[in-house]
Amino acid sequence: MAKNDSKNTTEFLFEKKNYLIMIVGIAIILLGFGLMIGGGSDDPEIFNEELYSFRRIRLAPTLVIIGLGIQIYAIFAKPKKS
Repeated sequence: MAKNDSKNTTEFLFEKKNYLIMIVGIAIILLGFGLMIGGGSDDPEIFNEELYSFRRIRLAPTLVIIGLGIQIYAIFAKPKKS
């Protein structure tokens, strides 16, 4: 009977650096969605101008797109060679 000398080692798909970049990207995406919250009116007869504020129309979607770009970078970032 032959011995199995191979070790059971778990190899992760990404390195620690990639996961940290992903966490930063997720935090920026969540911040963008958080900035989009609110601005509506409880009464449908009353229009709230805050719905079209700079924060909801420009800043929040820009943060979400930047966060998605960071996620793409985290996926494609190459690990350092040993």
